[in-house]
Amino acid sequence: MKAYFKQLDRILRGEATSESALKFGSIMIPFDKILITSILLAAFSGLCMGVFALINGNDALIQRMVSTILKVPILFFLTLFITFPSLYAFNAIVGSRLEITTLLRLLVAAIGVMTTILASLGPIVAFFSISATSYPFMLLLNVAVFAISGLLGFRFLHRTLDRLTPPTKEKVDSIQDDRSIPSVEKETFIAEKEVIPEGVKLEPDFLWFEETLHPPHSLPGPLDKTSEEEVHPKVRIMFRIWVVVFGLVGAQMGWILRPFIGNPNIPFQWFRDRESSFFEAVIYALKQLTIS
Repeated sequence: MKAYFKQLDRILRGEATSESALKFGSIMIPFDKILITSILLAAFSGLCMGVFALINGNDALIQRMVSTILKVPILFFLTLFITFPSLYAFNAIVGSRLEITTLLRLLVAAIGVMTTILASLGPIVAFFSISATSYPFMLLLNVAVFAISGLLGFRFLHRTLDRLTPPTKEKVDSIQDDRSIPSVEKETFIAEKEVIPEGVKLEPDFLWFEETLHPPHSLPGPLDKTSEEEVHPKVRIMFRIWVVVFGLVGAQMGWILRPFIGNPNIPFQWFRDRESSFFEAVIYALKQLTIS
């Protein structure tokens, strides 16, 4: 399990998304490890959300907790499942050269960032769940926490997309020069440039060139802008449209899967009846909070 979190740590520190790691137009991350780690982190954030129901609920306390633990991972990956075809279609229409596997890895990495931020804020949510009794306040607090994690995840997605899209002829020529070097010779070349530190293991499927050429502490973060070059305007517009689509679908998916926190004044149900919408519920919670 330590290896699973180590791979996510590489993404958070920018090692897996540096320009050198993405120079061949693909993000090389272990898909299965990031996926499993994201599910575990989402489940932990659900556990923290469920503390409010556990402290303030009147019935089915264990069911309320289990429901939230299961629903948070489902929320993320159902939203991804529904919106991914649209991203692939937009990507193909604007002529982007990103392959479907690269897009999928990129989105799973972004969800890994989102769930990490969400899980890191989980103890704060649990603290307020124990110390506060206002359901509207807890609802809005969790909306804010999800919004923060979503914004940072999309920022990561945006920056990585910039690095994955080579915009200048000079950069393309550089990539072609690197591709002309056979893989075995390339490893030898890197080893000659700088001695590989003792203990660094070069895995055949995920050879991170920047580990040898650049110490991890010198790498830019995943949210840093590392170049003045930007992606093609059509790709940027496509991406922004898809972000809006993902956000709207995710918000409404959360409303469909409710309850998450669990209103202590309403008997437990695994799912609520279809009524109103997420945005109307947020406005209503704001009104209730101001009245109280």
